[in-house]
Amino acid sequence: MPANGPDDSVSPRNIVILKVRVANPTASTRELSQILADEYGIELSHNRISEILREMAEDGLYRETVIPDQSIFNHYLFRLSFHYPNFADQWEDCYWALRDDPHVLMFFNADSEYHWQFITQFRDNDHMQRWIHEFFKEFGEFISGFHNTVLHQVHKFQTDAAVFDEMLRETEEGRQYLAENENA
Repeated sequence: MPANGPDDSVSPRNIVILKVRVANPTASTRELSQILADEYGIELSHNRISEILREMAEDGLYRETVIPDQSIFNHYLFRLSFHYPNFADQWEDCYWALRDDPHVLMFFNADSEYHWQFITQFRDNDHMQRWIHEFFKEFGEFISGFHNTVLHQVHKFQTDAAVFDEMLRETEEGRQYLAENENA
């Protein structure tokens, strides 16, 4: 969904389907079909549910992501500000380097002195420090400020299915699905 607000083109039924998928990430579409029927009164074949999920993914409404546990990787938050005299010549190369880097888990804009922020994953601090060294060798003239934080304990890194209830409360059809779920 767009960062500036909910996507009104997504039907409440499809929000429920996405909610059930998030709540049951390993369930088969047959199992999702049964949950939707039992808990929300939504009767769809497992093939149709698969099609709807694929369409929503293709429309960019959600992404399926595998995130390794912190027992495999250490996670870090990096914050970067720009050296504006070199911005026009270097921003795009740096942008795509970060987007394509396998260590970058999440990359986003921020409204602060540090305009780009990204969460990364490395096996250990030595690998992270070597990465920063190479990054500065390539893009140092573009960078005005860089700050890194080790995320020692990541206590939660997931979307809870309940967040979709807020969207469902926005429409009468959505409120009906929530009422059906309460009665299940």
